[in-house]
Amino acid sequence: MTRPNTPENAGVLTPDENAYSSDRSQDEYNKAEIERLGRQRPEILSSAIVEFGFVTAIIMSMMMGEFFVSGFNIVLPTVGDSLNIPEPSRTWPAEVPSLTTAALLLPCARLSDRYGGRIVFLAGVSWLVVWSLVCGFSQNTNMLIVCRAMQGLSTAAFLPAGISLLGQSYRPGPRKNFIFALYGAFAVLGFYIGIAIGALTAQLADWRWYFWVGAILAFANAVIGFLTIPKDLGQDGDAALAMDWWGLGTIVPGLVLVIFAFTDGGSAPQGWRTPYVYITLIIGVVFLAAAVYVEGWVAAQPLFPAEVFRPKGMKRLVVSLFCCYGVFGLYLFYVSYYLSTVLHTTPLQTAAWFTPMALGGIFLALMGGLVLHLIPGRILMIISGLGFLLSVLLFALIPDRVDGAPSTSFLYWAYVFPAMLCGTIGVDITYNVTNVFITTSMPARLQATAGALINSLLYLGIAFWLGVAELAVSQTKEAREGDGEDELTPREQYKIAFWLAVGLAALSLILFSTLKIGQASADMTADEKAQLAAELAERERARVRALAADEERIEK
Repeated sequence: MTRPNTPENAGVLTPDENAYSSDRSQDEYNKAEIERLGRQRPEILSSAIVEFGFVTAIIMSMMMGEFFVSGFNIVLPTVGDSLNIPEPSRTWPAEVPSLTTAALLLPCARLSDRYGGRIVFLAGVSWLVVWSLVCGFSQNTNMLIVCRAMQGLSTAAFLPAGISLLGQSYRPGPRKNFIFALYGAFAVLGFYIGIAIGALTAQLADWRWYFWVGAILAFANAVIGFLTIPKDLGQDGDAALAMDWWGLGTIVPGLVLVIFAFTDGGSAPQGWRTPYVYITLIIGVVFLAAAVYVEGWVAAQPLFPAEVFRPKGMKRLVVSLFCCYGVFGLYLFYVSYYLSTVLHTTPLQTAAWFTPMALGGIFLALMGGLVLHLIPGRILMIISGLGFLLSVLLFALIPDRVDGAPSTSFLYWAYVFPAMLCGTIGVDITYNVTNVFITTSMPARLQATAGALINSLLYLGIAFWLGVAELAVSQTKEAREGDGEDELTPREQYKIAFWLAVGLAALSLILFSTLKIGQASADMTADEKAQLAAELAERERARVRALAADEERIEK
């Protein structure tokens, strides 16, 4: 007994403690047939060519999201000098896309559920083309920040829609594992291409070409998606769904205001004593408190339904991902600055030093697709946590150069190279395992919400902890100035951020070790399991009614 692989029933694994491999009875299902369905091309994708184009469009969008995060860190020093951006304010152009994306993922996921994943995905990629082009014409800091914020809006649209399209199309099993591994691999590829293009444009051309090249790639992505994503896949949204306006009006401003306060508190005229900083923080916290009440007790169709947290261990997983993605954001931002400012690498040399992270990430992503159904997810997450921890610990411990010693070559091979490998072990294993786990735990109707959850943790973690790092640096500066000590050097500032990242990584590792995640083996979808449970319950009720009827006849 099998069910066709359609968007309506192509959810994934049941939300139980071992969400990758349920212990529920499958007597009504042919296990060999389930295994076959977990390996074959989805019926919704009519040919291998259609599947290739469909997968390329989705994973290329993830590549573009990473392109505009990693590469901008490389061109930021050049952009800052060109537009005369003050040093304390340079985190804003780097951080605002992550903030916008994190704040708008849930509303965009609701639009995807309401109007269909295809239209929201294509609208998001097209929006990215427009604002990437405009970014290249930025004339001042404010214009650049606005354009980068609009880029974040596009990412908020196509990321949950893309994961929804993948999650609805592929059943649990090796084929889904491999597709999501490709998704993670293209994230790494986009990360490195962004660094490479950023380095080339910053050193050999004009930084504006970084955005224009990105616009060209995003345009190609939009064309591929328009031509290859089946029109009947994810296009028929649920007309019964409505936008949760109360949730939208509390979650979005709450996130924006809180992260703004943490980010700007370090560079404000009086630091955290600046009135607009602490007032903004208080108002933001009030909005978020109101959002918890609205989503839990008021909204009929909340943006973030409680069902998302029903899988056992999901709350711990959410906290650990929020912390470890913050580690990743701190790593990207401060390593780029450490290499260029302290070790005085050129943009192209910086790109070359990031190569092990990119190549290792592609290898890990592809290998992950082949072993996710063989190795327990908990073991993989512990390995990932160790990678996060070692990547930032190495930079926290890297010695200072005095009179040219130790040499740049020694520092690279002893600290930078292993840190790059550990960094990719951390982020790529985590991203692949949790993508499969979370989408597998949700029914088809929550696939866009699952995509929003995955990516909001990524972007919100990056934005929030960058702001906390800026706060830690600014407070340390004030304390030293108050004690009459020398001003913090750039190296000392970066070390503060690295030690913060070490603490977050240690917390993530502890939480990862408590999770119970099994192998991502072929299995029924969550919708199929829910339907089977309903059928078995109805059958049991019918049996009880029949027994009662028999007893009544015997008594007569």
